[in-house]
Amino acid sequence: MAKLAYDIIIKPVITEKSMEMLAQHGKYTFKVAKDSNKIEIAKALEALFPGVKVAKVNTVNVRGAKKRMGRSEGYTSAWKKAVVTLAEGSKTIEFFDGMI
Repeated sequence: MAKLAYDIIIKPVITEKSMEMLAQHGKYTFKVAKDSNKIEIAKALEALFPGVKVAKVNTVNVRGAKKRMGRSEGYTSAWKKAVVTLAEGSKTIEFFDGMI
């Protein structure tokens, strides 16, 4: 069964560090499905945002953080992060334009 683009790209990551990477280097950060690979991520972004050409995708598996609530402790969910560099001459992703 083929995965849809919406199943691969879960949401954008909006933090101080990711906004700094966008402003200085033009790199976009997304939370993606844990079982997706770099090729699937690139194709999903090009499908979701028309006119966007992906040059490079870097992925990171983010471990869950240890949390405590009183005596009980556990871990938050682990997730996968994709840092995407767009090709020269590619359109920007409109969602991020007002945040820079």
